[in-house]
Amino acid sequence: MQTNTSRRAFLSVVTAGAGGLMLTGSARPTRGRTLRADPFALGIASGDPTADGVVLWTRLALDPLAPDGLAGMPGRAVEVEWQLAADERFSTLVTSGTAVARPESAHSVHVEAAGLEPGREYFYRFRADGHLSPVGRTRTAPASGSAAGNLTFAVAACAHWEHGYFTTYRRLAEQEPDLVVHLGDYMYEYRPDGYTAVSGAVRSFAGTTCLTLADYRLRHAQYKSDPDLRAAHRVAPWLVAFDDHEIENNWAGPVSSTGAPAFSDRVAHAFQAYYENMPLRRASVPRGARMRINRRVSWGALADFHLLDTRQFRDDQACDDGDRAGCDERLNERRTILGADQRRWLLDGLGRSDARWNLIGQQVLMAQRDFKEGPGKELNMDSWDGYAADRTRLLTGIRDAGAANPVVLTGDAHMHHAASLRPDFDDTSSAPVAVELVTSSVSSDGDGYRDEARVAELLRENPHISYIDQRRGYIVCRVTPEELRAEFRTLEYVSRRGAPARTSARFTVPSGHGELT
Repeated sequence: MQTNTSRRAFLSVVTAGAGGLMLTGSARPTRGRTLRADPFALGIASGDPTADGVVLWTRLALDPLAPDGLAGMPGRAVEVEWQLAADERFSTLVTSGTAVARPESAHSVHVEAAGLEPGREYFYRFRADGHLSPVGRTRTAPASGSAAGNLTFAVAACAHWEHGYFTTYRRLAEQEPDLVVHLGDYMYEYRPDGYTAVSGAVRSFAGTTCLTLADYRLRHAQYKSDPDLRAAHRVAPWLVAFDDHEIENNWAGPVSSTGAPAFSDRVAHAFQAYYENMPLRRASVPRGARMRINRRVSWGALADFHLLDTRQFRDDQACDDGDRAGCDERLNERRTILGADQRRWLLDGLGRSDARWNLIGQQVLMAQRDFKEGPGKELNMDSWDGYAADRTRLLTGIRDAGAANPVVLTGDAHMHHAASLRPDFDDTSSAPVAVELVTSSVSSDGDGYRDEARVAELLRENPHISYIDQRRGYIVCRVTPEELRAEFRTLEYVSRRGAPARTSARFTVPSGHGELT
């Protein structure tokens, strides 16, 4: 097992943004080198750990901002070597192999390393054409049914390139999590200055509105060129799920929010680029305009992660979308955000789970949130409020499934929330079914603020919500068999680099209680 001293040495390199450690055991450079520069400009990543394996990812790039989306790479396949070791200096090599980065996959590589020991920390790297990548840290999940132990994971979402620097990712990496859960809006599809919620861009998008495969590939490459994002990927394995902006704002199943023609082609392009740029398994390889992103990842006897897809199977938003008062359409019993098959998949999995904690990762606010002070309600139609009957079905099903300690993890809202979930939010005496923890954004909507009067008003209207914070940030959860402790981390600004992160609120969910304390 890695010593604390050597782990700190590794993390100091990661968070300083260095290109890698000075390593022993490096192979000789390939003769006749043909890649003119370091091809690892987009970094490396790992994800979807199991008890005996993990996905290792990289995408070769010489010019990340090349307008054709191919990042300056030649139109030929490149052999990539990979290594996985027990220590960051690779003195104890565990396994290795080769993969082929092909131009038709944007020179991305997805290695499903297997045969590993459960509950272990590992280090990995790649080599291509004599160039050596940085070193990443990853880990396997504990063995199925093994002693519950403990887990530290971070939750993040919503990173708009133009709205701010990605210091949030840098601070997240410094927390040394075992796992990162990213719940969507990893990138944004807009043209430069196309999302004007913030006055004045901190930095500009390359390219234009993402419509074609080349557009999406370019945007992903620009994101991966950010050193803070690369640091967060290198420090721990990630579980990822898309929301809307990886494709188009507020899309719903086959329906484009802009009425764009040939929307299925756009979705297919976005899905291909998303897979090419994420540490996902072959089970998530897209098939045209379909992609399997809902999946289950177990962490020994301690936790099961159930990752949901709230975009592909939903009905179009009620009442023309947006924040609406008096929208009866949202109450229609037939309306769904999950689709019947995915809801059954989730509830069946919860019913079979023996884990101490069941962590449901999904994209949009599940708790009812009434924006209107006084009588009546004003609700957001893109959230679960626009699919009220489906929410009641789900929460009732979670209660009846009897799974231990369900906790919903959510992105999208650009504000921290901590809430209790009830099948009927208007019955304040009813017992909560689950807890919801909602992360604020990495950078979307720019520098945050703390409007105490508005927060107090929202909390009065929504007594099931315990905490709201409009500042940028992320969540760190520390899980033991006895409790889940959530720290809401916030940054005061993202319009310039270097903001410190502070813990603005702490909540504890005791095992077996389903309540925030």
